Amino acid sequence: MQLAPSLYRLGSGLVNSYLVEEAGSVTVIDAGLPGDWTALREELSAMGRSLDDVRAILLTHGDTDHVGFAARFSRERGAPVHVHDLDAARARGEIRKPMSGWGPVRLRPLVGFLAYTARRGGLRIPPVTDLASLEAGATLDLPGSPRIVHLPGHTPGSVAIHVPTADALFVGDAMTTRSVLTGATGPRLAPFTLAPAEALASLGRLEGIEARWLLPGHGPAWTGGVPEALRRIRAQAVADGVPAG
Repeated sequence: MQLAPSLYRLGSGLVNSYLVEEAGSVTVIDAGLPGDWTALREELSAMGRSLDDVRAILLTHGDTDHVGFAARFSRERGAPVHVHDLDAARARGEIRKPMSGWGPVRLRPLVGFLAYTARRGGLRIPPVTDLASLEAGATLDLPGSPRIVHLPGHTPGSVAIHVPTADALFVGDAMTTRSVLTGATGPRLAPFTLAPAEALASLGRLEGIEARWLLPGHGPAWTGGVPEALRRIRAQAVADGVPAG
C-alpha cells in the first residue's frame, strides 16, 4: 500500500512493515511475520522493483512479530538485517520476551491478533543469525538516510527511525494507534511493554522531530503531528497509572 511517493506499508494495519524508496533502491523497516514475505515481493513488483533493489532491513526491535521474514531475506539475498545490540539476542531467538506488560485485555481483539499471527507463521519465527548493529544517533548510508533514535522501554533495544526524505518517523512498538489486546485506538504505549515508565521517558527523545507520517508497528498511520501524538500518549499513560519515568 502506497502512503506517499516514496513510502509504502505492508500488512493490514494489525502488523506493519514499511518500505522507503530512494533513487530506485529500497530500505525495509521491520519484517512483520513470515507470511508477509509474499506481500513484500508483491509490493516491490507493484513499485517496479524487486528483492535485488532492497539494500537492508532495519528492525525497530527484536520482537517476533517484527522479525518475521528477516531470516529468509538475509539467507536468500545475503543482505544485512540491522537491530540494536540490546535486542540482538532476541532477534536471534536466544532469549524469549518475559510475559509482562500486557495491560488490559479484551477477548475478541486478542483472539483476532493471535489468529492473524498464526495464519502468517507467527508461531514459528526463524531466528536471524546474521545481524548488523544499529547505533543510537547514527545516520545510515541507505535509501532515505535513516537516522536511529534509541527508545528503550518496550524492549531494551527499541529504536525509532527517522527518514526525513519520506517525512516519516517509524516508531515500532514505542507507540501503537490500535491496541492488539483491547482494540483501543489512538496514540498510546503499546501492549507488552517491559518497562512502561522508561518507555514513556524515552519518548522525550522524539521531541523536536518533524514528520508528517508517524508510523507504528500496529495500527494505522498517525498524521496529527509528533507533538500531539506525544501529548496523547502521556495523557493516556497518566490515565493508565503509568509512573513518570
